[in-house]
Amino acid sequence: MKKKNNQNDILIASLGGLGAVGMNCYIVQMGDEIIVMDAGILFAGGETPGIDYIIPDFTYLKENESKIKALFITHGHEDHIGALPFLLEKVEIPVIYASGIAYNLIKNKMFEYPDIPYQLRTFEDNSEFNYNNFSISFFRTNHSIPDSFGIAIKTKLGYIVNTGDFKFDLTPIGKSADYYKMTKLGNDGVLCLLADSTNADISNFSLSERKIADNIRLSFQQAKGRIICATFASNVFRVQQILEASQECGRYIAIFGHSMEKNIEAAMRLKYININKDNIISQREINKYPPNKVTILCTGSQGEPLAALSRIANGTHKQIKLLPDDTIIYSSKPIPGNEQFINRNINMLIKNGATVIKNTPLSDTHTTGHASREEMKLMLNFMKPKYFMPVHGEYNMLKQHANIAVELGHSPNNCFCLDNGDVLHINSKGAKVVKKEIAADEVYLDSNLSDVNSNILKERKHLSEGGLLSLVFTINRKKEFLCPVIVNTKGFIDEVQSKDLVESIKSKATSICMQLLKKQKTINIKTLRTDITNHLSQYIYDTIEHKPFIITTINII
Repeated sequence: MKKKNNQNDILIASLGGLGAVGMNCYIVQMGDEIIVMDAGILFAGGETPGIDYIIPDFTYLKENESKIKALFITHGHEDHIGALPFLLEKVEIPVIYASGIAYNLIKNKMFEYPDIPYQLRTFEDNSEFNYNNFSISFFRTNHSIPDSFGIAIKTKLGYIVNTGDFKFDLTPIGKSADYYKMTKLGNDGVLCLLADSTNADISNFSLSERKIADNIRLSFQQAKGRIICATFASNVFRVQQILEASQECGRYIAIFGHSMEKNIEAAMRLKYININKDNIISQREINKYPPNKVTILCTGSQGEPLAALSRIANGTHKQIKLLPDDTIIYSSKPIPGNEQFINRNINMLIKNGATVIKNTPLSDTHTTGHASREEMKLMLNFMKPKYFMPVHGEYNMLKQHANIAVELGHSPNNCFCLDNGDVLHINSKGAKVVKKEIAADEVYLDSNLSDVNSNILKERKHLSEGGLLSLVFTINRKKEFLCPVIVNTKGFIDEVQSKDLVESIKSKATSICMQLLKKQKTINIKTLRTDITNHLSQYIYDTIEHKPFIITTINII
């Protein structure tokens, strides 16, 4: 943020979490102090070829490293903690505060990065941390993972509240939300509310986790053979329900997936998961028991290509081959963009003889961890904010959440749907948004967790959409062609079936090259290559409305 900013302004911005469901990272700044909330990852979809994860751009935090006071974690889901190793590798964070299972999941994660130093401490329900401009406190919420918290940042103008991910579950599995603290914050004065927008398009109250437990138990009682159950590894409450249902039905449980094993281990240490260890069998033992005595708990509910369920579906899993009476239970909701991958797996599973049970109005195997419209109204009424900034959602979700606030009587001028990198400035005179004030690009990571340059990604997308056309020109210093131009294609057209088009491209490429050479006193290969590519690209588009990726090689002999 620019130096000319008023030092008395309170600045709120997002490095990730606006315009997508994931990659949450929010900052609050006043003067020379910055508070960071969450550092999440986004699981990439099919629109980013060869990319597995997307993380925020931490350039602004690196440039203002000395101002950072602490990073506070709302809860332990990957879209809130997954980018921590990449943040800590680039930026010195004085201390990270997390609670309960989030603390343990972060410890597990950072164990795999022994060379990255960090300071991790715990906070409790009643913890408070004081700085010159801020005082930080917390309130417990309900979500699909234990120890989910909202964060209240007290400033001289009132509280800035980040709800984190939340829902209102009146019969939760685990501790209840702290409704008293929520209403007290509203009475004390909330300056600005940042609230979860993921389910802004859903009207009804979300189902209680206890209702899902009953439905899962019923599915287990009716299954004839093995049960293969896929859910989010971090959905600890759901994992506990699956383990309990297995135990009640006399089934032995095998766990597949590194993240699933690690999360269960962390949850058992905190006693969020309680299971007779004699019921847990190793992956090698699944064929030693009758099929109706086996439950396989695995990752892959989102259709991830390398996850256990995907490999089971396509027949490449080394230890699990589908059996005729297998029942597959999807206990999750598709993340936007993953539907095609999930449906592909479901079709393969059914084709291979399995029975698939997924979440529908008639067979509830999943409930969301996010507030519906009615629950959002409750939070807004509890908090009574002066300003409102919907977060964590695609733009349509953010806009619908802002509209909900307006329906409740909030001024449209006080509701701000921002993009990552925009900054909300608040002072005693009012609030305003400065667009794109800080760097907030997306950083792409491949399966090796290596950065992928955005230009490379553009080239991949271009190749996947248009195919490849390569041209090789061989000329001498007198600008004479020593042989005809060589044209090769990959994924563009069938050269055998499109001979006329290939000959047309050769002729046009030769003509373009000759005309350009006449304009050059001496041959400039770089300029010639660029101009040939641009002219030929336009010719091909005008001819067949297609734009291949063109590689032009010029050999001078």
